[in-house]
Amino acid sequence: MSNEQKQYLKNIKKQNIKIIFTQILIFILFITLWQILANKNIINTFITSSPKQIFITIKNLYIQNNLFPHILITIKETIISFILTSILSIIISIMLYNHNFIAKVLDPYLTILNSLPKVALGPIIIIWIGANTKSIILMAILISLIVSIQTIYNGFINTDKLKIKLLKTFNASKKDILINVVLKENKSTILNSFKINISMCLIGVIMGEFLTSKTGIGYLILYGSQVFNLNLVMSGIFILTIISIVMYKLISKNTDK
Repeated sequence: MSNEQKQYLKNIKKQNIKIIFTQILIFILFITLWQILANKNIINTFITSSPKQIFITIKNLYIQNNLFPHILITIKETIISFILTSILSIIISIMLYNHNFIAKVLDPYLTILNSLPKVALGPIIIIWIGANTKSIILMAILISLIVSIQTIYNGFINTDKLKIKLLKTFNASKKDILINVVLKENKSTILNSFKINISMCLIGVIMGEFLTSKTGIGYLILYGSQVFNLNLVMSGIFILTIISIVMYKLISKNTDK
């Protein structure tokens, strides 16, 4: 490696460190300012809570053994939804790619389903499946599946046509073209869809927990709002933020390799 390359990599590393440092500094300044405004009664802590009260609330949840059970159930539901969504989206996208007639027939219906507020289907899902974990997982799948299918399918149909024609000249089968060109060319598209899926599934799980659940972070937030305990609501939102960041980073770390 030349000195120029080493210097270039060193500069990139310095730039990344600066970015991370600035991000952390902004977060610390925001929390500090929030707490100062709360201490001086400039903001109404009954409505906005405060970092100190959030920390105390999370600590009390831990002491009462009400913290990790709720976190674990939300994570479990999100992971199950994510796995099912990822598998289904790839299978359905392949089916649509191989059957152009079906893709054209279903295209307007997929668009309608994507634009439909899924929370409106909540009461129907509860009646059909019941007020249980299955309905929460189904809600998460409905929210994330259509977006994932459209993302992957659009990647498939935009695959390099010249490469497909080249394989066809060698009498390659549809299966060979799918495996060696379409899937290989769209590896990054599929992996990027996973990053979207994990966030959408978490949103779907929380919406499901709002509708029908006695456990989970969504339930804690809903319960806090019902009893006007904004400290509990803000604590739930803070925990959700941490969970979403960790999940996204884990998916990104494994898909960017």
